[in-house]
Amino acid sequence: MIRTTRKTLKRGALAAAAMLFMSVAVAAGDAAAESTPSGDAVSAEQVGGLGSLVADYKTRSASRYTGDSWAPFVKALKTATDVAADASATAPDIAAAKTALMSAAGELEAADEGTFQTITNNTFWNDTSGNPIYSQGGGVFKFGDTYYWYGVHYLGAESYRANPTRKYDNQVSFVSIPVYSSRDLVNWKFENRVATRSTPINNGATLGQAGWVGRLGVSYNENTGKYVLATQAYVGGGHGVLFLQGDSPTDTFDYAYFQTQVVNSPTTGTGDQTVFTDEDGKDYLIFSNREGRSRAFVSKFRESDSLRIEPGAEIGRNSSGREGNAMFKLDGKYYHAASDLHGWNTSVNYVMESSSVQSGYSGEYVLAGTEMDYSHVTQTGFFVTVKGTKQTTVIYAGDRWADFAWNGIGYNQWVPITRTGSRPQFHSVSQWQFNATTGEWRVGPANNYILNPNFQADRVVVSQVRGWTNTGGGVTNVSPGANGSRFALQLGSGSAGVRQHITVPAGTYRLSTYAKTSGSVSGAQLSVTDASGATRTLSIPSSSGWTRRDSAEFQLAAGAATVTIRTSSGTLTVDDLALVRTSGGDPTPGQRYEAETPPAVCQGTIDSNHAGFTGTGFCNASAAIGAYAQFTATAAAAGTATLGVRFANGASGLRTANLIVNGSTVATVSFETTGGWTTWATKTLTASLNAGSNTIQLSPTVADGLPNIDHLTVGAA
Repeated sequence: MIRTTRKTLKRGALAAAAMLFMSVAVAAGDAAAESTPSGDAVSAEQVGGLGSLVADYKTRSASRYTGDSWAPFVKALKTATDVAADASATAPDIAAAKTALMSAAGELEAADEGTFQTITNNTFWNDTSGNPIYSQGGGVFKFGDTYYWYGVHYLGAESYRANPTRKYDNQVSFVSIPVYSSRDLVNWKFENRVATRSTPINNGATLGQAGWVGRLGVSYNENTGKYVLATQAYVGGGHGVLFLQGDSPTDTFDYAYFQTQVVNSPTTGTGDQTVFTDEDGKDYLIFSNREGRSRAFVSKFRESDSLRIEPGAEIGRNSSGREGNAMFKLDGKYYHAASDLHGWNTSVNYVMESSSVQSGYSGEYVLAGTEMDYSHVTQTGFFVTVKGTKQTTVIYAGDRWADFAWNGIGYNQWVPITRTGSRPQFHSVSQWQFNATTGEWRVGPANNYILNPNFQADRVVVSQVRGWTNTGGGVTNVSPGANGSRFALQLGSGSAGVRQHITVPAGTYRLSTYAKTSGSVSGAQLSVTDASGATRTLSIPSSSGWTRRDSAEFQLAAGAATVTIRTSSGTLTVDDLALVRTSGGDPTPGQRYEAETPPAVCQGTIDSNHAGFTGTGFCNASAAIGAYAQFTATAAAAGTATLGVRFANGASGLRTANLIVNGSTVATVSFETTGGWTTWATKTLTASLNAGSNTIQLSPTVADGLPNIDHLTVGAA
């Protein structure tokens, strides 16, 4: 159990932790007796687990947080430090200190408004060291102030990444369970492999001998101070839930128990499963029955030690079966989501909702926004709910493990979910930007506004392609597509065409596609018509092989738009369509001031060796306290203004600076790592400006200096 919101632990919880821990072995039964020390016995691993948390949290800086949240954190950190160093500390002491420290860390409130970071889908992801992220069928869990992403590394993920143009159906061999950490949910640091093929499990076997390992989640138990990983497993001819546990989120986890049957489920094991932690800290297993998968269950983890799944509460049935069972909570309601049962392939998301976690669910309905491209070409994976200072956003982590592009093992897609009216709304975006502090998100500058642009959502050849409406002639998706992908769209049999209705913001756009033709082709084109009725057309000439076609830039009005593909004769095959906005306004509207343009002052050099900057360069301030970047901005009237600082921090740690306005320090700003010097982000701040001219200075508080500063945008709040 762990609190994922900013609600403080009840005062009696910590006092009761010791009493509860003493009774674990008796009250919890054989699993606790087998896997936890009896009485007050303390293992070196327990002490080490607390010590590792203490060492991590000692790296936090007071300047990043509000004073009201920093004071209790410092108190909890001191207590945990003392307990970790106390040779007479008992197991309940360690568990209570760990729980209090994580609770206080989870309550830390940022002193600024955070940074928008970019999430790009439809590509392989790397960690902060540039190595591949291999994390399939897992989940993201917040312990303290840090998010931890656990999943399975399968052998096929390596093969697919090396060559994503063929199937690897037989490469589902288990390699390890890696864990990555992040504070912003975008930049992920590899921490450890919490389990590997050599991890011992029950009956003298190892995980490498298991027939299947997957669909896992992690909970924290406040009574034992243990982190418990629950995963599907097929061991020794039996299906069940395998429990591993460790003493820190990044510890090497050890075997704890193997539960073959959840009471009330008609089969052993589970169909698909995820772990959901409620706002009160209670943990639940969300799953379907293994054979048929027609029943959806919510089962509570045993509170004493989290090493048993209690009897399941059946919340819904569907005779066709469902998979990818997962849950999120938004605005006080619980949502159970699942996908069609057809072998890891993509589908809409089916949602049931309730105001109670284990009962009272509605009938199924389709999650709005998942229809046109089958949930951004995924099935349900897991959800992460972020309660920011300004709004709550749910991140949908889609599982793209299917033969849509030969085989998608290890390919993740994350998109935002918000509430629209009385129901949640899925936003299918190929690129978006997220601020983990405020909870805000916005569409990314490189987002492709065409849905199902690679025609891969349908898992088989069809004549009605998902997301596209036939307007005449012969229409089908054929295989293979451009650049070795699985599918493309083919139009033929005389005058043929398809169209798609989308919504776009106003701006300047570019339209592109890969295309090839055969026969006597005429009238082959790709066009977009905006809300004003204006049509922009990209004509496609004859070509026997795949050829990229790009339009010139053009303007689109905000609102509804229609994308049309057609040919008057011959056969036209297209793939990899894109409608991308090339300009249309800064993410922070207002006046932009470039760091390299006077009267801006850079105490360092103006460089241009890292791509992605605006203007002609950026400020690379000297690595010293006092080496500032300063802008002179004009405000039409006195009042609060929004400041957008565009920066890149390719260093391994954050860099802090004072925000000095007209000679007075008004805030301390933290510039998190962006993962590379060519990866730019915007830090959004607010400050009071005078009417007329204002000096806005960023002055580093550490000897490492500032990040690279591209420009400042000033707009009215």
